[in-house]
Amino acid sequence: MTTRFTPGPTEVPEPVREAMAAVQPNPDVEAAFTERYDGVCRKLARVYGTSHDVVVPGGEGILGLEAAIASLVAPGDQVLCISNGLYGDGFADFVESYGGDATVVSTPYDEPYDPSAIADALDTAAAGGDPIEMATLVHCETPTGALNDIDPVLDILAEHDVVTVVDAVSSLGGTPVPTDRIDVCLGASQKCFSAPPGLTTAAISDRAWKRMEERAPSSLYTNFLPWRDVSEGFPYTHLSANVAALDVALDLLLDEGLEAVFDRHERAAERCRKRGRELGLECFPAPGNRSPTVTAFRLPGEARTVQKRVREEHDVVLATGLAGMADDILRVGHMGYNADVEAVDRVMDAIAAVLD
Repeated sequence: MTTRFTPGPTEVPEPVREAMAAVQPNPDVEAAFTERYDGVCRKLARVYGTSHDVVVPGGEGILGLEAAIASLVAPGDQVLCISNGLYGDGFADFVESYGGDATVVSTPYDEPYDPSAIADALDTAAAGGDPIEMATLVHCETPTGALNDIDPVLDILAEHDVVTVVDAVSSLGGTPVPTDRIDVCLGASQKCFSAPPGLTTAAISDRAWKRMEERAPSSLYTNFLPWRDVSEGFPYTHLSANVAALDVALDLLLDEGLEAVFDRHERAAERCRKRGRELGLECFPAPGNRSPTVTAFRLPGEARTVQKRVREEHDVVLATGLAGMADDILRVGHMGYNADVEAVDRVMDAIAAVLD
């Protein structure tokens, strides 16, 4: 039996698969679907720990990242993109593609954010008469296993009255996220929720809604505004089976209890790293900047070879790094259903056998 330990899409437990396979109400005409959708949004608000509106558009998690920019950025808008990874860099690409002016404050991918550099960028822009009104940042950089401490950054951004967009796709549901300090907090179904890919989640503040209304986005699909009020119908035919699956996945998470879920992720991460240390493996991010949902081990020049052998010899599916790091980083995704110490041991046994 194949063991999949990738950092998304994650393994989907049987009750979630069964919910997706069931006969579904028509999302365009049956009230039963609307009631289910509303319930999913309420459950997500509990996971987010927020009083903000929560919406669930149909589309893989990247939809949320692009929709946040498309909905909030007008040509010429000044946006601060804070980055220490591929997804942080990607926000800047989205900003530029929608006509915004991206100022990127970056640190090396294996280092944490630099609050002083962020403050300097904001002060410089304000002094130049073109202040930054919006900022993007990433809570968990999945390709490198980094969990960024975003609270000090949010403090600085709040002092400058900056609207914030945070990619929490790989952390939401696996570790606490300070959602009520964030204007648009993005998640997705296929990570810590252990539901199939296909749904974006977003917790959106009143301030963010107001900014969207002022900018009147021109697109439909990459636009959060039509999701603010779906009482008269959804912007387009929703993914009814995906919503049913997420509904059950959220029940499993909430029944376990958020604190227990977070603790389970921490224990799985610690076991993974302890076993890695015993094998002489070094984590990619700096200590204190490591996510409880994914571990990235440095294997310079060997990552894809080890990945291939682990799969062929032990039927365990892992991920490597992305882009230029594909041959140098091996990633173990202990998130959602896979945040389990015994399962982590099986995976690390396979890696140990290949490295021996």
